[in-house]
Amino acid sequence: MTTIRTNPKADFFFRKGKWQPEYEKLRTIILNSGLTEELKWGCPCYTFEKRNIVLIHGFKDYCALLFFKGALLKDPKGILIQQTENVQSARQIRFTNAREIAKLKTSLEAYIREAIEVEKAGLKVNLKKTSEFKMPAEFKDKLSEDARLKKAFNSLSPGRQRGYLLYFSSPKQSKTREARIQKSVPQILKGMGLND
Repeated sequence: MTTIRTNPKADFFFRKGKWQPEYEKLRTIILNSGLTEELKWGCPCYTFEKRNIVLIHGFKDYCALLFFKGALLKDPKGILIQQTENVQSARQIRFTNAREIAKLKTSLEAYIREAIEVEKAGLKVNLKKTSEFKMPAEFKDKLSEDARLKKAFNSLSPGRQRGYLLYFSSPKQSKTREARIQKSVPQILKGMGLND
């Protein structure tokens, strides 16, 4: 029988917010799978051989399990949700009450087992290349006007470039996109990412 070990560093998470009963049910299901509980990004994260498998997190309207490689899971129940169109790998299963979790317990255990098998097999999600992300016209124009900015942007890591492209592309209005670009220029010139 698997020994269930909670991580005291994660305990605070299970005592906060309105999802406490749901968090506890999810925690028990996951720990019964033999994964290791860690605290990452302020949330309980469950790992297999130090590799992230699933995370518990909560929002205003729901709490969720986030499978890091959820795009690779079969999803026979059709319950995995892609948070936004820009999320490439992770998928969520959302809950609004503890009854939903209890009803899906067997399925959740199967999804967790499959996620562990995906990790054991070393499967990877084919991520879009940075060049495949949309570059807003306002940022293209800015790069063509400023060779120093273009060089600095091209020197950033692909992840930092993607972060900026997503940030610049998301507003609907050109004026807002231009404001974001202008505000970010100093950070780009310093070789910094959006959240540095």
